[in-house]
Amino acid sequence: QKQLVESGGGFMKPGSSLRLSCAASGFRVEDSAIGWFRQAPGQEREGIACISNNDGPATTYYARFVKGRFTISRDNAKNTVYLQIDTLKPDDTAVYYCVREELCSVWGGNYFLDLRPDDVWGQGTQVTVSS
Repeated sequence: QKQLVESGGGFMKPGSSLRLSCAASGFRVEDSAIGWFRQAPGQEREGIACISNNDGPATTYYARFVKGRFTISRDNAKNTVYLQIDTLKPDDTAVYYCVREELCSVWGGNYFLDLRPDDVWGQGTQVTVSS
């Protein structure tokens, strides 16, 4: 059974950094496209980043709004994907999810969230940014 478990969220101060983890089981992350998205209360889901399942070095894609504050990476040995978030802002407050996708959806070089029926995501991890 394919599963993803997110962790690493918490209560953070503005300007600080955080690394979220997405541990996979039942499949290999290197064989899959893994994305991160978030959902704030009362808001739509928002795609953040995706790391593709190429042979060789992984290709990463980011949503247009990211502007360098988010970095997605993968550790094949740990079967885990990470999302580093720097210079946290109150607007980053949301539940963060990782998702196993068929492929990274990209338009104009930017990642966008396009969930499909067979996609798998975890329970999410809450990130709250407040002074």
